[in-house]
Amino acid sequence: MGLRVNPQPSFFSITMPVHFAPPSKILAPYIKRYWAIENVLDKNEICVQRIIPTGLTELMLYFTQRPKILTVNKYLSDNVALFGHQNDFYDMELKGKLSVFSIVFQPQGLMPFFKFPLHEICNQNVPLRHLIGQAGRDLEEKMGDASEFHQRVSIAESYLLSLLKTNYADFEFRRINHIVELIKKTCGNINIGQLASEACLCRKQFERIFAEHIGISPKQYLKIIRFQFVLFQKQQNDAMNMLDLSYLSGYFDQSHFINDFKSMSGFTPKQYFTENEACSDFFDN
Repeated sequence: MGLRVNPQPSFFSITMPVHFAPPSKILAPYIKRYWAIENVLDKNEICVQRIIPTGLTELMLYFTQRPKILTVNKYLSDNVALFGHQNDFYDMELKGKLSVFSIVFQPQGLMPFFKFPLHEICNQNVPLRHLIGQAGRDLEEKMGDASEFHQRVSIAESYLLSLLKTNYADFEFRRINHIVELIKKTCGNINIGQLASEACLCRKQFERIFAEHIGISPKQYLKIIRFQFVLFQKQQNDAMNMLDLSYLSGYFDQSHFINDFKSMSGFTPKQYFTENEACSDFFDN
C-alpha cells in the first residue's frame, strides 16, 4: 500500500517494529513478502498516512478497527480486502489499536489466484468475501485466531497454495512474467510496442491482456515504475539533485518529471524529499 509518506509525523516512526517474512520458494514467483504491525496509538492520537502507487497489489487483513480513507468516494468496507493497482494517491487515517497483516504480491503475482480481469479492481479495494465467498470468511477467522506472526504466515501460505492449485494457468503467467521482468530491468523506460513484440502479440492484444492480468494499463504501469525508480534512486543517494534524478530516471523534460511525480504523490519532487524519506516498495527487495 505504500505506507511511506505522511505530511504529519511518520506512522512507522512511532510504532513497534514491522514484522517481515519472505514467501516459501514455491510461492516466490507470485508473492513478494508478508508484513504485519501490532500497535496501540496513544489516546486521542491520530495519524494520517499518504498512500502512493507502488506497482504492487496487496491482500490486507485488519483484525481490529479499520483505518478510514479520507479521499471522497473511497472507503474501506471490510476487514479483509484485496487492493488493486493504483495510479494516484490517497490519505488514510489511523487511530486506536491497529493489528494488520499484509500479503504483498509480485507485480504479476495476483493473476494465477483469481478468475476475473484484474483491471476491474484498479484503484479499488474489494472485500475478499465478495470474490471467493465462504473461503474468504474462513481465512479471516483462521488468521484472527492465530496470535503469532509466523502462524499467520503459515496460514496464508496454505491458503495461497490451495488457490494456486485451483486457478493456475502456466502459459499466460510465463508470458506476463517475462514482460514484467523487462519492465523492471529497464526501470519502466521501454515503449509499449517493444513489450508487445516481446509478448508475441499485436499492440491492441497486448494492452488488453496486460490490463486483464496485471490490473492496470501498460501505459499507466510504466509511469508508476518510473516513479518508483525515482524513489529508489533517491533512496540510494540522498544527495542526488533533481536534475540528475530526473535524467537518470529517463525523464528529459523537467516539467514532465514534476507533473508525473505530483500525480503519483500529491507533492512536487522537492516538497516530497524535503518532508519525507525516499523509499521504493517496488525496487526494495
